[in-house]
Amino acid sequence: MSDRGGIPFDPECQRCQRLAGFLGEVRRAHPGYYSRPVPSFGVDGPRLLIVGLAPGLHGANATGRPFTGDYAGELLYRTLHQKGFSSAGESVARDDGLELSDCRITNAVRCVPPQNKPVADEVRNCLPYLRNELDSTGRDAVVLALGTIAHKAVISALALRQRDFPFAHGAEHRLPDGRILLDSYHCSRYNTQTRRLTAEMFGAVVGRARVLLDRQG
Repeated sequence: MSDRGGIPFDPECQRCQRLAGFLGEVRRAHPGYYSRPVPSFGVDGPRLLIVGLAPGLHGANATGRPFTGDYAGELLYRTLHQKGFSSAGESVARDDGLELSDCRITNAVRCVPPQNKPVADEVRNCLPYLRNELDSTGRDAVVLALGTIAHKAVISALALRQRDFPFAHGAEHRLPDGRILLDSYHCSRYNTQTRRLTAEMFGAVVGRARVLLDRQG
């Protein structure tokens, strides 16, 4: 597997020994959980690609859909629904009928990491999958990175220099190919409970994505 080219997602990927071992432990402790690399969710060729950090242990890792079944997903899907990207404001299960419009959600790391903290090699091992997702978007697309790790993964996947695209909540970066990268603090329980990120702040960033896409028609 090369980090220089995008490749289709492998649902049986075990490249990261630590993550594969942890998934095995989780399967034994929670036999009803999905507990495999979590695929992206949404439309093919999206105009809005949202990049999160990694599946939550009792969220996406349990349900098999990004941001589904955990606290972070409550704010994410509610906001997507408000801005016209989702058919419903709540995502509870893979078969709940929710559909995304012009939007796709993925993660920088596809397997749940211990303590929700992937290491650098694990992010690097997933870059070909992220690059494939980025390659599927058009030149008029908006990429929304949730948190610093997701932001840096996008920049790495595009082979750009990190120093040219610093992360900041609400930052808007025009990429060399014309796409726009938006940054937001991750919609995690910690960030929202500490008020580092409010619903209004998050709504403003997703709303900006809506404005940019509507301008392009």
